[in-house]
Amino acid sequence: MKFIEALKLRSKLFFLFMLITSGLIIIGIMGAINIGAMKKNLDSLYFGSLVPVTELNEILQVYHGNLTNVIYKAKSNEISKDQVNLEILSSLKKVKQQWQSYKKHFKRDEELQYVEYVSLEIEALNNYFLKIRNINNKEDALRKLSIETLETKIAHIHKTIKKLINYEVEIAVYERKKFLVTYDAIMKEVGVVLVTIILGVLFISFYVFKSIQNDQTRLEIATKRLKKANKKLENVSYTDVLTSLHNRRYFNFVYDKELKRAKRERKFITFMMLDIDFFKQYNDTYGHMEGDKALVNVASALKELLKRPSDYVFRLGGEEFGVILSDTDAKNSEKVASKICEAIKSKKIPHKNSSASEYVTISIGLVCCVADDALDENFLISKADEMLYEAKNNGRDTYVLTTDVADLKEVAA
Repeated sequence: MKFIEALKLRSKLFFLFMLITSGLIIIGIMGAINIGAMKKNLDSLYFGSLVPVTELNEILQVYHGNLTNVIYKAKSNEISKDQVNLEILSSLKKVKQQWQSYKKHFKRDEELQYVEYVSLEIEALNNYFLKIRNINNKEDALRKLSIETLETKIAHIHKTIKKLINYEVEIAVYERKKFLVTYDAIMKEVGVVLVTIILGVLFISFYVFKSIQNDQTRLEIATKRLKKANKKLENVSYTDVLTSLHNRRYFNFVYDKELKRAKRERKFITFMMLDIDFFKQYNDTYGHMEGDKALVNVASALKELLKRPSDYVFRLGGEEFGVILSDTDAKNSEKVASKICEAIKSKKIPHKNSSASEYVTISIGLVCCVADDALDENFLISKADEMLYEAKNNGRDTYVLTTDVADLKEVAA
């Protein structure tokens, strides 16, 4: 065992791999010798008998349950004619599917002739129900339908398919007995070899794993530390330091992802571009320290308002912010924009040199539309910027919404 202890981690893992591989090869050789016989028996027992029984029983269930009940209800006017037609077609389709599936299974020569007979009987009964469907549209036609004839036909198909079920069950019993004899002999032989190999692998693996345990532990600790460090770096790279909002870099990533998702699902997507009104004058009046505080307060208001998992808020740069709303129509997007304006104003951040209000306010340009393949990735941004410019021209402390994508369609065409 000193040889194993002297090996490096990679060599130890390779040694373990080769050891386990050798064991599996031996098991594979043994299995290959006997797998043919085992597979044949298993296929005959389970897939040759039990599954077909289930399929035949489902056919009987459709005839006894679905179709018969539909006729009874139709005669008593419990369901509409359209429902009758739909139920008959749906049930007959299921019967056909189950029967076709049953016929695909392995069939012995002695049962092929009877299977064809049953197939003809099923086809005849299906035609009977199709005739019922055809006369269903005639007034009071189903009331004259003979229940005795219906029950006679159902009883006949039940008896016919039941013989087939009984045959399949008898074959299953026979194949099971045959399988168990073969299975016991094979399992004893394989069991002895398998136990020997497993004990050998476990015995040697114990020393191998014991040898690499310390190396693995150190590696896991280092990996966890690295993941934590990477997570911190990732968060820093996607977060605006001042406001703790997502930054422009993360905006580019989310915008591309959400736009593709909206196109794929043909859903609404909304983009808002927000700008603090007269922020340059604010900095000139109160200083950049207070300006930073104002930015933090605005960011805080946005985070408090937009809490859904599908709502994204970004600081795009300076006093400019961006908002992406997924699966939100124009009416609700407009409500959100209105609430944002109110929320910022309710902070009551003094701004004496603003012509829009005595407090800090915000202007918003937003565009909302159902995304499709014609939607250019730069369209929402440029259109929201136009609406923002219009909001500023309208006196600021407001929002302007557009759902018009006509310009885009013309370009795409």
